[in-house]
Amino acid sequence: MAIAEIRAGMAANIATISGLRVAAEIPDNPSPPIAVISLNSITYDLDFNRGMTVYNFTVTLIVGRVAERDAQRKLDAYAGNGERSIKTAVQSDRTLGGTAFDCRLSEMSTLGGVTIGETTYVAADFAVQVYSE
Repeated sequence: MAIAEIRAGMAANIATISGLRVAAEIPDNPSPPIAVISLNSITYDLDFNRGMTVYNFTVTLIVGRVAERDAQRKLDAYAGNGERSIKTAVQSDRTLGGTAFDCRLSEMSTLGGVTIGETTYVAADFAVQVYSE
């Protein structure tokens, strides 16, 4: 399966969260709130005859400027289990539109500031494993 197709399937799932922009590729100038999907690593040949590959993605959620009072509350909503949950959205179609056998969002990490240009934003990383051919 093509990595671009997997990334597009994940982006489609995340795009179901109202008001959240999604970038299937790293943008030059992200406009928060935005979820940016990036590929970290690939583990090949986990089954006989190259039957399964694990793609490890990071969804970086950038919610707002550090100086904004409600940036942390926004991040809390995306990290939780409610209607804005990144985990719920990613796993809403675990085949990512038919591009994967399964996918799993396993953790949120790296909560803190990220500087883009001259502006510091509040962001968090979500680890997603995609099991495909």
